[in-house]
Amino acid sequence: MESILSTRGGARPLTVTIDARLTERVAGYVLGLVAVPAIDVVRDAPEVAARLTAAEDALHAAGLSKADVSALPSIAAWRDAYRTVDVNPNRFPCAAESVLRRVAKGDRLPRINSLVDLCNAVSLDSRLPVASCDVGDIEGELEVRLAHGAEVFVPLGAPDAPEHPDPGEVVYADGRGRAHSRRWNWRQGDVVKTDVGRHRLLLTVESAHEGGRDEVERALGRLVGALAEAGAEPGRPLVLDRSSPSGELFGTPSAATVR
Repeated sequence: MESILSTRGGARPLTVTIDARLTERVAGYVLGLVAVPAIDVVRDAPEVAARLTAAEDALHAAGLSKADVSALPSIAAWRDAYRTVDVNPNRFPCAAESVLRRVAKGDRLPRINSLVDLCNAVSLDSRLPVASCDVGDIEGELEVRLAHGAEVFVPLGAPDAPEHPDPGEVVYADGRGRAHSRRWNWRQGDVVKTDVGRHRLLLTVESAHEGGRDEVERALGRLVGALAEAGAEPGRPLVLDRSSPSGELFGTPSAATVR
């Protein structure tokens, strides 16, 4: 991973908040965050490739069926959380279930770039949704909330085909009325996709199951460790939940950091 480089920068603060209406419905929701102010994302990084291959090999060796994946505690809780917000998890599985199912049946994930591949490796290891989001075009605030329905979502790879989320659907929304996900973490939007090049990134780890905070913190530690080994300078991880629903990144450290 020595080819992933980072320098200090991107000091514009970003406040991330979980809407209370969401945690009233899914009380156990936990959102872990790591700010990466400036990083050069490369197409291939040998250490990341090895990490992802090892995670895939471990899952292949586990011999999990599709039903086994759905029954994993972290995934079963996400399926329940999706039902709670009126989303069918069979039709719209959470991000972690999607990658786990694909690998469990014997496939390998496509290699995208150093950051996306790292997030996929940590997702397979932790059984949690893990994502890299380019927040260079997001100013001020980002909220995980129930959609009003008027937000604009630009699908990944289809910037000329904008959509509107369903009212009540969980989205990551900014202050400009843009939604950057559909159905919580089922799909990421084109605006925040992580491409090769220099970017200001926000890495996310999410859980919905009992005891999930500890697993989120461990996954955050894996991400920070991998970036630090590469010489990057990620910010101190931030963990949000029902009792601590908001915090600031890229600027003044928040009190809601990892214990």
